Amino acid sequence: MFTIEEIRLKDVLPEVFADRAERVAASQIWLDDVAFVRGGRYLVAAESGTGKSSMCSFIYGNRKDYRGCICFDGRDIRTLSMAEWCDVRRTAISILPQELRLFPELTAYENIEIKNRLTSHCSRREIMDMLDRLEIADKAGVKAARLSVGQQQRVAIVRAMCQPFSFLFLDEPVSHLDERNNRIVGSLMQERALMQGAAIVATSVGNNIILDGEINSLSL
Repeated sequence: MFTIEEIRLKDVLPEVFADRAERVAASQIWLDDVAFVRGGRYLVAAESGTGKSSMCSFIYGNRKDYRGCICFDGRDIRTLSMAEWCDVRRTAISILPQELRLFPELTAYENIEIKNRLTSHCSRREIMDMLDRLEIADKAGVKAARLSVGQQQRVAIVRAMCQPFSFLFLDEPVSHLDERNNRIVGSLMQERALMQGAAIVATSVGNNIILDGEINSLSL
C-alpha cells in the first residue's frame, strides 16, 4: 500500500504559461515552493484559466506538460513506474475531477461500484449509507445521464470515497450545490479523510467547499 506524507511543488509551471509571465505573477503555487502535508486542509482559489485543473492532473500523473518538480516525499514523480502509479491511484491519492467522468449509460451505483471493485474499500451498506447521507439513495438505480448535474456531482463524490487515500484532491467539488448540500458534502468528506489521517485539497473559482477547522488558503 502506497502512502504519501507530503506532496511538494517546486518551481512548477504549466508549459502553456511559459511565455505568459503575467498569468502567474500573483500565484502562490506556480513558480513557487509549496507543500501539501498529509492531514492538512487546503483551499486553492483560482480564476478560470489559471490552471487549477492542470495542477490536479499534474499531481495525479495524468499530464506531464509542466516545468519544475513535483515530489512525493522527496521523490520526483516523473521517476515513478507504471506499477507505482497504479498503487498511488488505488491507495494514496483520490481525485474528484471537475468533469466528473461518470458513465452516462450506467446507474449511479454502478458508476461507484466500478471503482469499489478495484479497491474493495467499502461495503454495499457503506456506499448506500453515503448516498443516503447525501440524499440521493433513491437515485442509486437511476442512470447517470438522467441525474441532475448536482446529483451527478454527489455520485462522483461517493465514488471518490471508495478507496484508501493519503490525499483527496477535489476540483470544484461543490460548484453545482447549494449551501445546505455543500455543508453535508463537506462534513462527509472530512469524516472520511479524518478516518485515514488524510489531507483535503480543494479548488474553487468562488463557491468554496465548507470545511471545519483551520484552512490553508492559496491563490492560483
